[in-house]
Amino acid sequence: MWLIVGLGNPGRSYQKTRHNLGFMVVEAISSKFSTPIEKETKNYIYGKGTVNDKAVVLAKPLTFMNLSGIAVSAMLNKFMNVENIIVIHDDLDLETGVLKIKRGGSSGGHRGIESIIKETGSKDFIRIKLGIGRPQSKSVEDYVLSPFSKEEQPLAKECIEKAVEAVSMVIDKGLSYAQNKLHVSKGSSK
Repeated sequence: MWLIVGLGNPGRSYQKTRHNLGFMVVEAISSKFSTPIEKETKNYIYGKGTVNDKAVVLAKPLTFMNLSGIAVSAMLNKFMNVENIIVIHDDLDLETGVLKIKRGGSSGGHRGIESIIKETGSKDFIRIKLGIGRPQSKSVEDYVLSPFSKEEQPLAKECIEKAVEAVSMVIDKGLSYAQNKLHVSKGSSK
């Protein structure tokens, strides 16, 4: 079974913010593969279904970004037969619209990833990182909690679509295949 976790913050006020890209991707996967995310626990909401005929759990933490590890740890306790985890999150170090897939490594300063590493005791999970760029004039906190500008919205939408494709490819054909196909900068025809 695959556990696919989109990181973000619960609540309407955060819905369309840069920090909630992970939630947006999980919602798009839910829609594409007809897997409603309706079951709620104390720390997360989730739905069970299939992606490319493989069993998946789609989940969104309710613990807020910086405490994502509490939710992921609870998920692992509940779904004992998880073999693979994919965590989807925003990344300040990638330009808006750029997607990167990797397994393992440090948190890169992302507090949600930091929390998952701390609470699960493992760095060995797949990450799908979605670029949001760095702020020019706002503080990082204000920037990640603000919506995409009108100019950025098409890039964000395209990145969400690429992330859904990335999850599907990783599950179907493996991490290396997905990395080779999708590590492409925005605007590239490859």
